[in-house]
Amino acid sequence: MRGLMMDYQLTLRHILERANRLFPAKHVVTRDRDGVCRGSYAELFGRVHRLAGALDALGVRRGDRVASLAWNHQRHLELYFAAPCMGAVLHTINFRLFADQIVYIANHAEDKVILIDPSVLPIYEPLADQLRTVEHVIVMGEPPSGLGSLGGPPVHRYEDLLAAAPAKYPFPDLDEGEAAAMCYTSATTGHPKGLVYSHRALVLHSIVEAMVDVVAVCERDVVMPVVPMFHVNSWGLPFTATMVGATQVLPNAAPTPTDLVRLIETQRVTLAAGVPTVWFGVLSVLQQGRHDISSLKRILCGGSAAPAALIQAYERLGVEMWHAWGMTEMSPLGTVTHLKSYLDDRPPDERAGYITSQGLPSAFVDMKVIDEQGQDVAWDGNAMGELVVRGPWVAASYYRDPTSADRFTDDGWFRTGDVATLDSEGYLHIADRTKDLIKSGGEWISSVDLENALMAHPCVAEAAVVAIADEKWGERPLACVVRRTDSEAVSRDDLLEFLRPRFASWWLPDDIVFIEELPKTGVGKFDKKVLREQFKDHARSSPS
Repeated sequence: MRGLMMDYQLTLRHILERANRLFPAKHVVTRDRDGVCRGSYAELFGRVHRLAGALDALGVRRGDRVASLAWNHQRHLELYFAAPCMGAVLHTINFRLFADQIVYIANHAEDKVILIDPSVLPIYEPLADQLRTVEHVIVMGEPPSGLGSLGGPPVHRYEDLLAAAPAKYPFPDLDEGEAAAMCYTSATTGHPKGLVYSHRALVLHSIVEAMVDVVAVCERDVVMPVVPMFHVNSWGLPFTATMVGATQVLPNAAPTPTDLVRLIETQRVTLAAGVPTVWFGVLSVLQQGRHDISSLKRILCGGSAAPAALIQAYERLGVEMWHAWGMTEMSPLGTVTHLKSYLDDRPPDERAGYITSQGLPSAFVDMKVIDEQGQDVAWDGNAMGELVVRGPWVAASYYRDPTSADRFTDDGWFRTGDVATLDSEGYLHIADRTKDLIKSGGEWISSVDLENALMAHPCVAEAAVVAIADEKWGERPLACVVRRTDSEAVSRDDLLEFLRPRFASWWLPDDIVFIEELPKTGVGKFDKKVLREQFKDHARSSPS
């Protein structure tokens, strides 16, 4: 017997129309050179219609890919809805990638139109003639002089196109299974891999992200996604915030920690989201002077493990830091850390273990840990294996990449490549990425655990641990450390003594090198492949 419910399609158009109907007076705030500019959801709705009409006039049709090379701002948010709601596919490109990767991604996706920020034009110009399928380029914001002299396809001004477009666009009735957006992974080896998100996946992701026990986004919130809109759709927050009618504060191009603190103060931000390196920078600013961040209630921190010291530092400022884990292949939400009610009375060390974990699986996300034979391991917090996941917003395959079948189990679970444990309460603990684990004498060492411990030292700003070859043990850990500029000098021996009570002796790094800055990927994670290459011939110097 089947249920007697309406066949109602879950599409992003509903989110757009809901924001206009219920929250027309709420605002999207964008940082600019003169402070901020504001646009209401009613204005956003009208501009989305005009943008869809403009794209249609340029020949964009259902299923065509419309790409962006842009920061977090209102025009980018307009594209977030215009392209998917007209039946095209939003494709956000990470312009921090290498030039050959950007070219590969745009050609592999067969982008038809690209929308570009003026500040990103210097990245685009040398690549223009290599983009085989791009027919039109639209510059968002005030373009530089000599706009028409750029090489490649015709270039248009964003505001000129909107001014010439009709006020209403006849959005089609879409199937929820149709593609709405695309993102590509930041490949560490080989080419980046494409993910195609359906309308259904993004709508369900938004609904669950808004849940109180997930990210708890509501109409009263002022949401500032620092995570770029080119990185897994800014963790879905632009869609979720629009759905609930929250005020959105978009930091725009290359915000500094001081810029972010100023936005939190002046716009009374309640929820912010970004990678740990962002919050280390903001913390440094907060520690240098008096700032009113009393509005900020919580920070969603993901992308890489948030050290306990960082979480505790924000707790002392009255801000909860919610640790999250996910992947591009998961749209990206997987887990968020919340303490269960009956764990409140546990000893402080035990509570800290839960709070610094990657958290509990979100609703509709199934996960388990499997061993090398593909068998489930116990949820006891000790048994390690590879984390596999499934769910309505988890990828079933990569775009035009049949060689990646080994990323999925025979029964359809996605293999994350993360080595993890699940404890009896269901909390996820990521030990490491498979490629970042250090195998010494046949035993595994977690680079993440060592990094978090090092960054708990008051004189350490950042730390990354990588494997170096060793004739006797196979691999040994090397720690790369950035000292805090406002702290007294700390030595190699100081840090080894700091680590010694926390780890078995064979876990201790063979050496600690001090560098000015850790290399980072295009999404702000420590770029360990660069460090591994840089220190591949580093001489071993075992601690006593």
